[in-house]
Amino acid sequence: MLTEEQIEEMMARVRKLELRARRLVRESFSGEYRASFRGQGLDFEDFREYQHGDEVRFIDWNVTARMNQAFVRVFREERELSVILAVDVSGSTDYGSHSLSKREVAAEAAAILGFSALQNGDKVGLLAFADVPLLYVPPAKGSRHLLRLVREILTANPTRPGTSIKDACDFLVRTLRRRALVFLLSDFHSDPLDRPLGKLARKHETIALDVADPLESRLPNAGKVIMVDPETGYETCVHTSNANLRMGYEKLTQRHREGVAMILKKHAIDSARLSTTRDPLPALHQLLKRHGHHKPR
Repeated sequence: MLTEEQIEEMMARVRKLELRARRLVRESFSGEYRASFRGQGLDFEDFREYQHGDEVRFIDWNVTARMNQAFVRVFREERELSVILAVDVSGSTDYGSHSLSKREVAAEAAAILGFSALQNGDKVGLLAFADVPLLYVPPAKGSRHLLRLVREILTANPTRPGTSIKDACDFLVRTLRRRALVFLLSDFHSDPLDRPLGKLARKHETIALDVADPLESRLPNAGKVIMVDPETGYETCVHTSNANLRMGYEKLTQRHREGVAMILKKHAIDSARLSTTRDPLPALHQLLKRHGHHKPR
C-alpha cells in the first residue's frame, strides 16, 4: 500500500499534469482532437428542397407530397462521444530508466486526451487493468472527474501485477452498450492480443498507444546485471557485455514490436508509440492528424 506521503507526492504530480494538459490542449491540441473524432450518430435538424446529388434515402415523402416538390431531411452530427481511457497499470508499467515510468507517461497522455475530450463536450471514463480489470469508472464530464481518473492511474496497486489485455478487452465489450472511443494505453507485453483486439475494434473505435522505455529495446554494455521480471518476480543474471546476447535481445524485442504492429494493422487500429524519454504531445499530435486525414467523412 502507498503511504500518505507517496499519495501526496502523486497528487502534486496530478495537479502539474492538469496545468500542463490544459495549456497543451488550449494551444495546439483541441482542434486536432475534434477533427479526428466525430460523433457516433445523427440527429434530425430540418427539411430543405432536394438538390442534385442528395441521397434519395433522405427524401421525406410526406413533406414532398404536401409541397408538390421533393424535400430531404437534414441531419446534424451528434457531437458527444463516450471516451474510455483503458490504461495498463501492471507491474511492467512501473519501469522507467529515466525520470518517468511508463505508467506516468500513460497518465500524462491520458490527461491530455481527457482534457481534449472534455473541452469538446465529450464524456471520459477509465478502465485500469492489470491481470484482471481493477477499476471501471463510467464516462462523465468535469475536470474534477478527470483528475480523479488520473489519480487512479497513478495510485493503482494491483495485488497481482501481471497483464491481461484479453480480459480488459472482454470487459469493455461486455460493459459498453453504445459505441465508444477507446484509447488503449499499454506496453502490450501480453498474450493473446489478436482475437481480443479484433473483437474490441469491431464494436468500438479503438486507438492503441504503445508506451515504451528505450532500455526495453536495447541492452547497454554494463557487464553482469541482475534482471527482475516485475510481473513474476523471476530473477536472472545477464552478461550484457556479450555482444551476441545484446544482438539477440534486440532482435527479439524487434520481433515483438513488429508482431504487435501487424495485429493492429490487421484490425485497422490506429496507433502511436510513446516513450519515457520524450514528451508524448508530438506523438499524439501526429496520431490525430493522421487519423483525421484517413478517417472517412
